This record gives sequence, structure tokens and C-alpha cells, in this order.
Amino acid sequence: MRARTPKSSTLLALGAALLLAGCERPPVDTSQQGYRGTGMVELSNPRLVEASAELHAVPAALPPAEAGGPTAGETYQNVQVLGDLSVGEFTRLMVAMTNWVSPQQGCVYCHAGADFASDSPYTKVVSRRMLEMTRHINSDWKAHVAETGVTCYTCHRGQPVPAAIWFKDDSAERNIGSVGWRNHQNIAASSVGYSSLPYDPFSPFLSENGRIRVVGKTPLPPPTGQSIKQTEWTYGLMIHMSDSLGVNCTFCHNSRSFIAWDQSSPKRTTAWQGIGLVRDLNQSYLEPLRGTYPAERLGALGDAPKANCSTCHRGVSKPLYGVSMLEAHPELAPAGGTAAPPPGSSATAPASAVLGSVLFKVGRSEISAESMKAVGEAIARLQNESDMKVALSGFADRSGNPERNLELAKNRAFAVREALLAGGIAQDRIHLRKPEFVIAGANADSRRVDILPAE
Repeated sequence: MRARTPKSSTLLALGAALLLAGCERPPVDTSQQGYRGTGMVELSNPRLVEASAELHAVPAALPPAEAGGPTAGETYQNVQVLGDLSVGEFTRLMVAMTNWVSPQQGCVYCHAGADFASDSPYTKVVSRRMLEMTRHINSDWKAHVAETGVTCYTCHRGQPVPAAIWFKDDSAERNIGSVGWRNHQNIAASSVGYSSLPYDPFSPFLSENGRIRVVGKTPLPPPTGQSIKQTEWTYGLMIHMSDSLGVNCTFCHNSRSFIAWDQSSPKRTTAWQGIGLVRDLNQSYLEPLRGTYPAERLGALGDAPKANCSTCHRGVSKPLYGVSMLEAHPELAPAGGTAAPPPGSSATAPASAVLGSVLFKVGRSEISAESMKAVGEAIARLQNESDMKVALSGFADRSGNPERNLELAKNRAFAVREALLAGGIAQDRIHLRKPEFVIAGANADSRRVDILPAE
């Protein structure tokens, strides 16, 4: 037998090294998330955890300030947010925000020199809106952030611009020469783990209200149903979420049936709420700032910077490893709702709606991000009260074409049913009622679906 030469041994060693380059070398920690045999094991690499410790370290809180005395709104000019805080509390938060967002630039990053009342720096206008957004998250999205909440530091980590933001991008479609249209995939983009999946899962699902569907309910996909292309787009979003949280699919799903909510972990509901949260932030707060930013701060297509899952999480399942900074800054989580509601937010649900009232835009049957909050609250209650059933009642007004309005009311009820099903509520607990007209004319309450307890 011919002896193996040193050269061939070297080539074999190199080949083995390349083959195993993507594998984790021991030790690797494991955590059983569900029943054994269902593939619900989470892996963690202690070396990666140690390497990212500085990124997720929480800065020390400033000493508390006196709560009494004159308020900031009474003392300073042009205080549109947090004016109810005392001067000491307000100053303390401003110093903390400077350390969180612009420690190198200092106060002048948002203020025009000594004229703190001026709105001439665009950064001040943006910061004010971000303060309103932070309070909105902590007050109205507890279904996702719970009592941990968020602060400016959650996203910024000492940088004026968060490291994980995104813009719409079609450069890969425009610069392909004679290859033809790539149909948004086969780019090997980092956004989808360098796979061949559609490289922009953010626009349809985190900026628009795209329906996240994988498994169809009919033999052939209907015109608005689930196609293979939609499935691939959904997989792209799932890869982004997995990378952003540093977990694998079984963090939320049972590998026996990825679609079954009753076999999924509770984290799947939290993640579903997170998708609604990011949509809300992009639609109500971040994209409307496009006209405020200078041109160099916009994307290639002229859109404003937006958030995705990684903006807060940065590779861990709980941002900052779950440490709450709100304990030191409760002013960022006001009780009773936000200081300033998002532009175009829906009116308060009528008192007759026991579980919630989902409001819709004129002529539309898609659930908007702001209205998804009512659906999320209903899902949370239905999960706590497993015996409760609900009835969905759609309403319409007689202005315009009454028949079309009734059809629109029915489609809106279908949309709410689909959202409840996606939230893990069994279909036999959801009943549809025949749509009806409201007594009043064209108004916001006539474009609604009530979620009511059913017998």
C-alpha cells in the first residue's frame, strides 16, 4: 500500500478545517426549552457571551434628583415633553441622555449652543419625538417589553445613531447587468443570514402590514393566499429574528409542528407582539421623520432610518440581558398612556366593546399597526381565560355604497379573525356575526370590528 505523503495529509487537514469552520468548538452550553425529542434545545457559546459583555453592560445610574420645586415646563422655554418633571429630575434625565446617545459630542449634538430653546438643530426635533416614542413603548407595549421597558440606551449604546438600523434598498435589483430581475433574492445578504432568500424582509413585514404566512389552507394558493414566494419571504424574516436574538427556531417553535401555536413556547406570542411593536414604531414615529432629516441622513431611496429586531436586541434574546434601566428612570414609563399619541392614532374604543374594538382606515380592511394593540390585548386576555369564546362583529355606515361597505365590514372581521388565529387562539373559539350598519353617519366608530364575549 502506498504511504500517504505529508502533502496529502496537509490537504486533508485543511479540508477538514474548512468543513468544520462554521461549527462551534466546545464547550457549548445547552438549555432544554421543551420536551426532550422535540428538538427544543437552545445552544449558547460562553466565548461569544463573554466577547459581547461590554456591548450589553448597563451604565451606572446617576444619583436621584429632588422631585419637588418648580417644574421644567415652568422654568425653561419650549419644553414640549417631560415638562411635568422638576427642574432637578429634568436636568438629570438630560445628562443621562447625553451619556446614552452622544457622550463624545455632548449637549451641542441636539442644542444650538447656549440657546437650548431653539429647534433649529434637526437632532433636537428627532430626539423629542424619540422621547415620545420611548414613553409610548413603555406605556402601551407592555405585551412585548413587560416591566423591563426600554430607554434611549437600549438602541443607542453610546452612539448618536443606533448601529442596527435599515433603509429600503433596491441596488441589488438595479445593478445586475444581463442577469435579469432577481426577484429580491439570490443576493446572499447579511439581512437573511447570507442565504438565497429575499434579502429585504423588513419592508413588507416591519414597515408595511404584510401578512406573515407559511402554510396554505387550500390545495392551490388563491390570488391573495400563501405562495412559495411568500413562504420564502417569511423565512427571511425568521432568520433575521433568529440572528437578532442569538437563538434558533426552537426558541419560539416546537420542531414537531412549527405552525401549531398550542405546541409553541410562550416566547412566540411575545415575538408576535414584537413584530406589531416594530411596525408601530416605523409607521407612526420613524418614517414620518423623513422630512426632518437632512438628505445625507436618508437612505438611497429617500426613506428615513427605521428599526428592526436587532435595533434593540443586538444578538441577545433580552436586550441588555434583561436588566431594566426604568427603575432609575421611571419618568420614561408614564402611567396611563403616552404623553403624545402617534400621529393618526385611532380613537378610544367604545365602552360597549368588552374585549376591544379594532378601528380601520377608510376603504381598507388591513389592520394597521396602531390598531393591532387592541388585538394584542384581546389575545392576552383569551390566553389567560382559556374557556372564553369571542364573537367578531363588523360595522359599516350607509354613506357611499352600502353594499360595498357591508362587504368591507365582513372582510375586516375576517382580518381580525386571522390575527387572533395567528396569536394562537383556536378557531372554534372565534365566531363571526353578520355585519351591520351603525346609526351614525361616516365616522371612525363605523369602521370597526368589535371583539365581544360569546356564549
